[in-house]
Amino acid sequence: MSISATTPDEAIPRALSPWLTFLFAAACGLVAANLYYGQPLAGPISADLGFTPAATGLIVTLTQIGYGLGLLLIVPLGDLTENRRLVLLLIAVSAVALIGAALSSTPTAFLVASLSIGLSSVAVQVLVPFAANMAPDATRGQVVGNVMSGLLCGIMLARPFASFVAEASSWHVVYYVTAALMLVLAVVLRINLPVRLPKTKLRYGELLASMGHLALTSRVLQRRALYQAGMFGAFSLFWTTTPLLLASPTFGLTQNGIALFALAGAAGAVASPIAGRLADRGMTKIASTLAMLLGMASFLISHFASDGSLAALILLTVAAIMLDFGVTTNLVCGQRAIYGLNPEHRSRLNGLFMATFFAGGALGSAVGGWAYATSGWTMTAWIGFAFPALAFLLFLTEERGKEA
Repeated sequence: MSISATTPDEAIPRALSPWLTFLFAAACGLVAANLYYGQPLAGPISADLGFTPAATGLIVTLTQIGYGLGLLLIVPLGDLTENRRLVLLLIAVSAVALIGAALSSTPTAFLVASLSIGLSSVAVQVLVPFAANMAPDATRGQVVGNVMSGLLCGIMLARPFASFVAEASSWHVVYYVTAALMLVLAVVLRINLPVRLPKTKLRYGELLASMGHLALTSRVLQRRALYQAGMFGAFSLFWTTTPLLLASPTFGLTQNGIALFALAGAAGAVASPIAGRLADRGMTKIASTLAMLLGMASFLISHFASDGSLAALILLTVAAIMLDFGVTTNLVCGQRAIYGLNPEHRSRLNGLFMATFFAGGALGSAVGGWAYATSGWTMTAWIGFAFPALAFLLFLTEERGKEA
């Protein structure tokens, strides 16, 4: 079902077939997963390439920095350049960067590859508003939810996939396999994605400058980005610290055991299409309220899950599922809200939205790691609780009848 003719933005097909929706979701999941392979592999990579203990954290940090830069500098191009070409270029760069990581023999070479992987992985944030632009207003939330379910599955399955493959072979194989996946994906997308030419005629510098104006004037963007920053901060804190807790003598799980625990988080992807349908029906406030309450409740439950027993492991798994449901629901509601603004600004709005809550995630990871190292799980869980609690307090200040 290739659409090869050049199609102006306003004439792009206004519906997504089930196949194309699946393709958007699968592409988002496969590309987003590239950001997370390094997390469970940091130890083996560090030992193999000779990283110092202090530099090992850069394996993950450089990827995150690249992604953050890409959100602000590359994603806005979705409002300016032909979308299919931009996506294919970014995926091609991903493939090259992944091969570079696999071939690396020094820390410097691997870190350059990591930065490039992060930069190019923002292809997912070009694809999501691309799909939203193809959807009619009445079902835009449903479409975004379905696409995001694929993205979130990719994020949650990346860590266990990398762990299992590395244990069966080596960390190099993980990057070779994923590079091959990127090449295949590029071919499939080239055949199936339509051409979308945005109407924006700004220069690149003007495009970036306009983002400052959007950030300062869009109340919906401001609020939705801050709500999700709180939720994603909790998410990042939880998934940064629970592997440490599970690997501690209290639980004593192996790498494969932790990987299996991480699979539970993939259940949160089920919430995406549900949240999208609720948002399409005008139930965004109800869904957001439930999302933030789930986020808080997950950390309250986790206070009873630190003694290393089977019951504690089950409670921790339930907490992970609840948190992921909450984060996913709030994310889809937020995207549905900002995509309802000016269609010509969707990529820029998406870049600002993602960059803001990504910063919240980085803060959650940093604070969580410090809290766990200095005060253990109890303090960590209370700090985790504070992230969605602060978001919820801000949410309660919305004026009645004005929904963000």
